[in-house]
Amino acid sequence: MLHIRKPGYAAPALLRRPWLRAAVAAGAAAGLAAPLVAFSTSGQSPQQGQSSPAWVGTWAASPMDGTVNVFNPSTCPAGAGQFTNQTVRNIVYTSVGGDRVRIRLSNAFGTAPLTIGDASIAVAETGAETVPGTMRQLQFNGQTSVTIPAGAEVVSDPVQLTVQALQDLAVSVYVQSMSGPATYHATAQQDSFVSKAGAGDFATSNSAADYQTTPITCWMFADGVDVPGSSRVTGSVVAFGDSITDGFQSDTNANDRWPNVLARRLDAMGGPTLSVVDQGISGNQVLADSPFAGVSALHRLTRDVLDQPGAKVVILLEGINDIGFTDLGLGSATAASIEAGYEQIAAAVHAHGMRIYVGTLTPFLTLPVATSGYQDAAGEVIREQVNDWILTQHVFDGVINFAAHTADPVDPQTFNPVYDSGDHLHPNDVGYNVMGDSISLSMLLGQNPQ
Repeated sequence: MLHIRKPGYAAPALLRRPWLRAAVAAGAAAGLAAPLVAFSTSGQSPQQGQSSPAWVGTWAASPMDGTVNVFNPSTCPAGAGQFTNQTVRNIVYTSVGGDRVRIRLSNAFGTAPLTIGDASIAVAETGAETVPGTMRQLQFNGQTSVTIPAGAEVVSDPVQLTVQALQDLAVSVYVQSMSGPATYHATAQQDSFVSKAGAGDFATSNSAADYQTTPITCWMFADGVDVPGSSRVTGSVVAFGDSITDGFQSDTNANDRWPNVLARRLDAMGGPTLSVVDQGISGNQVLADSPFAGVSALHRLTRDVLDQPGAKVVILLEGINDIGFTDLGLGSATAASIEAGYEQIAAAVHAHGMRIYVGTLTPFLTLPVATSGYQDAAGEVIREQVNDWILTQHVFDGVINFAAHTADPVDPQTFNPVYDSGDHLHPNDVGYNVMGDSISLSMLLGQNPQ
C-alpha cells in the first residue's frame, strides 16, 4: 500500500543566536524541504472513530533531519555519511502491550534511498543485551531487506511477540551505507547503542558485546512501534509539543517524561484505555521550521498526529519557542499568530474525527539566557495573552492548565523551584510527574467534557 503526502514547507528562518551560527549555516545550506511520503509495504491507515482500531502506536518519536545536530553531535552519528556498515539498537519504552508487533522506519529527511539490510525487535534487558528467546528478525513484504525512498517511511510485517505495557524494547537496524543524513530523533533521554563503524550486521545478536559501550542518546531510523488494538486498548493519545513534551532535562533512562507518566496512569486503570505516543521535539515551534529542531507543528501535523495508527485524542503543548525566538529577534510570532496556528491544528484534528486538548504554556521568565533575549518582559506578555486565550476559547475540546500546576505560587510568572530542572524552563522529574498527574483520565476517555 502506497500513501504519498507532500505538504509544502516554508523556508526556514536564518537563526543568528551566537552559539548556533555554525550549525545553522550548515543546516541552511542543506535545506529542510524534504517531502513526507508514507511508503507502507504492510499495515493499514489509521482508523479513527472505531472502538478497536487494527493497530495502535505503543511508542513513537517524531523524525528529524540529522544534518544539523546541536544536541549530541559527538555521540549520535546522524550526519551525512557518518553511519557506515553499522547497526543501531534503539531502546524504546512501550505504553501498552499486545501479542504481535510491527515497527515503522523512516527516511523522511534522507536525500537518497536508504537500504535497510536487516532489522529486528526484542525485549531489552540491560544495556544493549536482549532477553533470550525474544529476538524476532523483521521482514518487509516477506523480505529481510528493504529500500526506503527519500522522504518515505516503511512499515514492517507483523511478528508474534508478547509485548508488555511499560516495557523496554530493542529495535535494531542495520545499514550498509548511507550517503545523506539519517532521519533520527535528537533528544531521546534514553541510552541506545551502536556497533563500531564498519563492524557489520548485529541486528539479531542478543549480545551487548557487539555494540559499543558508550551509549548514544538519540533514536535513529525508528519512528514507531505498533501493537494490535483490542477491547482493552481502544486507541491512542498523541502528545504533540516541544522539549517539555519531549522530556528534555528529565533523567536519562527514567522514562519520566509527562507522556510516560500519563501512560502509566492509563495502564493502571481497569477497563478500556488508550496508548500514549510522544511526538515532542525539543526546540520545535508552532509556526516556523528549524534546521535543528524539526519542521513546525503545522508542517508535521499530518505525519506526527493525523496519520498515527489508532490516534483518537491529541494533547497540544507548544508555543514557548515561537515566543523565545521572537524575543531573540529571529521570528515574528505574536499571540494572535500563535492562536491562529492553534486554530488550524484544532480544525485539522477535528476534521479527522479526533478530540484535541490544549495545555497552557508553562512559565519561563527567569530563564538564565534571559539576558541574551530568549525570554523578556515582552515575551511574558505574549505568553500570558496566549494563556488567557486558551482559558477562554471554544476551539479545543478542553484545557489542561499546565501553567497553573508548574508555576511558583509566590510568583506565577516563574517556574516553581520544587519542579524546576535548574534552567527555569524545563521541569525536573518531579515536575514532569506533576504535569502527567494533572491530566484528567476521564476527559481523555471521553467520559466527561473536561
